[in-house]
Amino acid sequence: MDFGVVLQADPPASRTVDLARQAETHGFSHVWTFDSHLLWQEPFVIYSAILAATRRVTVGPMVTNPATRDWTVLASLFATLNEMYGNRTVCGIGRGDSAVRTLNGRPSDLATLREAIHVIRELANDRPADLGGRTVQFPWARGSRLDVWVAAYGPRALGLTGEVGDGFILQLADPDVARWMVRAVRDSAEAAGRDPGAVKICVAAPAYVGDGASPPERAHMREQCRWFGGMVGNHVAEIVRRYGTDSAIPRALTDYVRDREGYDYNEHGRAGSTHTTFVPDEIVERFCLLGSPHEHVERLRELEAIGCDQFAVYLQHDNKEETMRLYGERIIPAMAEHVVATTTTAP
Repeated sequence: MDFGVVLQADPPASRTVDLARQAETHGFSHVWTFDSHLLWQEPFVIYSAILAATRRVTVGPMVTNPATRDWTVLASLFATLNEMYGNRTVCGIGRGDSAVRTLNGRPSDLATLREAIHVIRELANDRPADLGGRTVQFPWARGSRLDVWVAAYGPRALGLTGEVGDGFILQLADPDVARWMVRAVRDSAEAAGRDPGAVKICVAAPAYVGDGASPPERAHMREQCRWFGGMVGNHVAEIVRRYGTDSAIPRALTDYVRDREGYDYNEHGRAGSTHTTFVPDEIVERFCLLGSPHEHVERLRELEAIGCDQFAVYLQHDNKEETMRLYGERIIPAMAEHVVATTTTAP
């Protein structure tokens, strides 16, 4: 299993670059950032600085969208970074949330998302793409390579991911929900004639490492990560409006949003946000990874058994450096040892 970190591009940008450098030092393979240009700084400028300050990590947005970003400009950004730093980018993309809603816009429909994925991937992989009745191609992007990973929750979006995505980004770490969603993506890939195993699976969620034994410390961890249940609930509420509560979507994902009253994008992705009090402790524990290194390893092994290829740690809490350090010193090595042991004992 690979490991990534997900950062917000809060000023100063040098802090984001430093956290990315620390992540590489601790053995993380990917550095992702939010992409919402009103709420945070422009990530692609910062990607260039991160890539210059590191040697191995792959960088990309979690996630960009087809509405606020011109598709050809996005592809050019990725291809340029690849030329400069050696194919170390990945494109996470979805229909759009905070980037469009803060401008009173609407998320893109799935047909638009499908077309955008095709155009971005073709251009950033040095291939021609049809756009607006014209065939376009970058004459300078020789050797550029880019995978496009799709963030999805609802049934139709999961289907699209299986049909066209190089990877699937699932933004929650509940094994039961993950199992259902991964199956939906892989079934869709198989129905489209693709190899289901070729679609990489990235589970992304807040991870807070500490002892977690005392009730006050556990409560603090939950409060620092409760914002995530609100962010996920914002997506889930739209799915419930579209599909209702009696669909095939797991009840564990939909029931808790009944008490949701609204969402304040000024507090999007922030610990201590006031609009996420409706999120119960149980959901925080299920959607996030909290507690001792042993607790993290146990959950990660569950996710790995489901098919997770990467776990991306949201670091929007007050324990960033210590969580990365303990992942680097305890958790990532334990997961690697588990893989070696499993391989060695396999018949």
